[in-house]
Amino acid sequence: MPVLKLVIGDVVQTRKAHPCGDDRWEVVRLGADIGIRCLGCGRHVLMPRTKLERRIKAFAKRGPGAGATPSDTR
Repeated sequence: MPVLKLVIGDVVQTRKAHPCGDDRWEVVRLGADIGIRCLGCGRHVLMPRTKLERRIKAFAKRGPGAGATPSDTR
């Protein structure tokens, strides 16, 4: 299974809502663990990439550079 391309600034919608009631999270850190921040209450969570990829339902907004391919960056 290919790795999902995430960039800082992406806003993702998760399958289950956070206890505050919001299901949208902003990606704030990348690496083996992904840092996400709830857009409802501001809670910051570190989650393993594989776990987050399973929980993502859709992208609400893509961050800068998410759709760029090497041929588009000339």
